[in-house]
Amino acid sequence: MSAATTASSLTPAARFDGRGWLVAPALVCLIGMFVYPFAYGLFLSFQPMEGGGVFANYLKFFTEPTLWPTVLITLKLAVPATLINVGASVPAAFALRKSTRASKFVTMLLVVPVTLGTVLIADGMLTYYGPNGWFPQALHALHLYSDEVRLTHNYWGVLISLVISGFPFAFLLILSYVTGIDPTLARAAGTLGAGPWQQFRLIYLPLLVPGLTMAACLSFVQAFSVFPSAVLLGVPAGATRVVSIAAYEAAFESYDYSLASCVAIVMGFVQLLIVAGMLGARRAFYSGPTTGGKG
Repeated sequence: MSAATTASSLTPAARFDGRGWLVAPALVCLIGMFVYPFAYGLFLSFQPMEGGGVFANYLKFFTEPTLWPTVLITLKLAVPATLINVGASVPAAFALRKSTRASKFVTMLLVVPVTLGTVLIADGMLTYYGPNGWFPQALHALHLYSDEVRLTHNYWGVLISLVISGFPFAFLLILSYVTGIDPTLARAAGTLGAGPWQQFRLIYLPLLVPGLTMAACLSFVQAFSVFPSAVLLGVPAGATRVVSIAAYEAAFESYDYSLASCVAIVMGFVQLLIVAGMLGARRAFYSGPTTGGKG
């Protein structure tokens, strides 16, 4: 009897794989914690509290001078923070890719900010980078800078906070990709006359593109949703009035949950466009396996 005949003779109950139920709890959580809130928020955004049609909230967002610029302000923070986090993670990952006691200790120090949280980081920065903090006082004591040092309650304070909190995630992700590349590929290129820069450009970089893209996407999404740092270290009514602050003000100061949902939808749509653009650009590079045959 052939395998096809045996499979066709089985009853539907016998052919049913009960292991499929294992995904049911995750599916229920996904629907309850993401799909339903998103669908409800999208529906609510088309129900303006002040009337004026289903698209009134979106027209208000893109015409109100206090709303649409928040997208540009957020991008001015998120894009540089993403570039810095990913750019600094690459040399750090290459320097610490060998498993030694020293590299493990330095890696542990680099990921410490993950355990702190954005609020604690912001509070520490107020003490360290504030006008009377240790950092400005050290610069003045060493006669390296004589003017007032302003690294809090402005754009730079928020950007530094995003780098401190976002770098560990990008570093750990890129480190996992770097350690997965077979080092014999670079050594083989070296025997053919390729220098360190050529080895990185022709061997490591194409294989790292998937990891760099994912790290950039995660870093960008994390930085774009900034809220505590923009409030505690920035100027919430001015230079660091990001999209999340506009949504908060609409929901909890104006009690206009419909407009707040609209702001949140626009925020998510902008993130989706940027992430889709980065994933699309990745296709121009090598898309094969990243391990290079190791393991």
